[in-house]
Amino acid sequence: GGTLLTLGYNTAAFFVLHRWAGRPHVVNMDGLEWRRPKWGRPVRAWLYANAWLAGWLASALVADHPEIARLLGARPGTAPIATIPYGADRTAGADPSPLTALGVEPGGFGLAIARSEPENSILEMVRAWSAAPRGLPLLVLGEYGDSRNAYQRRVREAAGAEVRFPGAIYDPASVAALRAHARLHLHGHTVGGTNPSLVEALGAGSPTLAHDNVFNRWVVGHAARFFSGERHCADVLDSLLGDAPALAALREAALARHAEAFTWDRVLPRYERLLLEVTAAHAP
Repeated sequence: GGTLLTLGYNTAAFFVLHRWAGRPHVVNMDGLEWRRPKWGRPVRAWLYANAWLAGWLASALVADHPEIARLLGARPGTAPIATIPYGADRTAGADPSPLTALGVEPGGFGLAIARSEPENSILEMVRAWSAAPRGLPLLVLGEYGDSRNAYQRRVREAAGAEVRFPGAIYDPASVAALRAHARLHLHGHTVGGTNPSLVEALGAGSPTLAHDNVFNRWVVGHAARFFSGERHCADVLDSLLGDAPALAALREAALARHAEAFTWDRVLPRYERLLLEVTAAHAP
């Protein structure tokens, strides 16, 4: 009974039950999990197999990024693919008052929000920020207090005096204030499709310096600067942090890119149309 929408494919082996029952089934393929180095080989093999199975067993697939759609479409037997990115609310101009508790002022800090994993370039960005006096702190959100975690330890050891680790912050008002009022947002993700954190940064009008890869480039368009390694990141920071006109231009471009592609008014109707089409195609 009814059309199913599944977010993720990690349990696609069980999708055969829906296929046997004749249920129309749309699956959001949610990135390239099997490529992530954080997983061991058995886990990556399971994820890869399930990604293939989802392509065979679903009625339709949703790719959150054109590059994901291209990779999925290169496989034989794959279900029809719709490219629909994630959306985010516009939070530009968010109330800055939560910044006081974090000891920063609007426009007076850099920001990085990501899981503490090598694929997110945290170590490279922290080293780049610490390579020269910046005159403002970099807030690195997330868990960095586990002394048993070798990567977290390396990040902390690499951090200069201007890098701060306030921990993981989940309060929506605080996160919105941080995104909207950062002088520069650093986004180091290297793997995946449309990253929701990057979409949220666009909606906040965050001037962004992003890792240079096909995934990030499509999401931001011209609304970011890019870096391709630790030294390059430091060079861009040298020139960009004090360039008020360039930062203002990036802020306007971010809001324009968000309005163009990532508002919920644009994203949700595309899901509605797809679900209605799949339901109609399976009607008796």
